[in-house]
Amino acid sequence: MRIPPRAARIGAAAAVLSALLAGGTVSATTANASVVPAAPAVSAASVGSICHSTLPPQADDTLALIAKGGPYPYSQDGTVFSNREGVLPSQSSGYYHEYTVVTPGAPTRGTRRIVTGERSQEDYYTSDHYETFDLIDFDC
Repeated sequence: MRIPPRAARIGAAAAVLSALLAGGTVSATTANASVVPAAPAVSAASVGSICHSTLPPQADDTLALIAKGGPYPYSQDGTVFSNREGVLPSQSSGYYHEYTVVTPGAPTRGTRRIVTGERSQEDYYTSDHYETFDLIDFDC
């Protein structure tokens, strides 16, 4: 499978996410980035990371469709994800988009999704319909 172009930039997003999960912000005003204490932007219990190699095979299918720009199996795929649950880092409306990860045998779309972020090009996986998210690590 061809890895989406955003996968090459996932390291920077993971570093920022790690700093946010630690309860800080990232400052790059000096040669060395530092973590400055601040109110946590996301819940450490809700956002983790997951190795790409451990995702279900249907997630690879979805990532390939995202890289190609579709066509998608469901009309809701590619629509704006509002982050109403507030689990992902807060961003402006339209930043996140959601895509269905097909669940074999499910009579509906199921609970699995990939949610992408536009600017940082991050990819999140949820298997529990937005209760928790894992940032996809394409390096493992």
